[in-house]
Amino acid sequence: MVLLVLAGEILAELTFLAPYKRLIFTRYLWFIVGALLLLFLNLFALFYGVARRLFLKDTGRKLAHVDRQLHTTDTIVRDLSDRLAEEE
Repeated sequence: MVLLVLAGEILAELTFLAPYKRLIFTRYLWFIVGALLLLFLNLFALFYGVARRLFLKDTGRKLAHVDRQLHTTDTIVRDLSDRLAEEE
């Protein structure tokens, strides 16, 4: 989405190049495609990293807490404790 908005803004500013679009695309098409692909991959990595940092915060600590709770004898979820005991 961000890439489309950026491309739209840039194309709106470069309307003076419209008469030369055939020349530009024949000479620089692969360079433009490569630059767009590189920009897409960088933006994807940025948003992926931000999402991991925001949404997976303290996941290991939370899972360790649930694991410790399931291994105690005084657990709220007896079904899961019984299943864990059967598996071990």
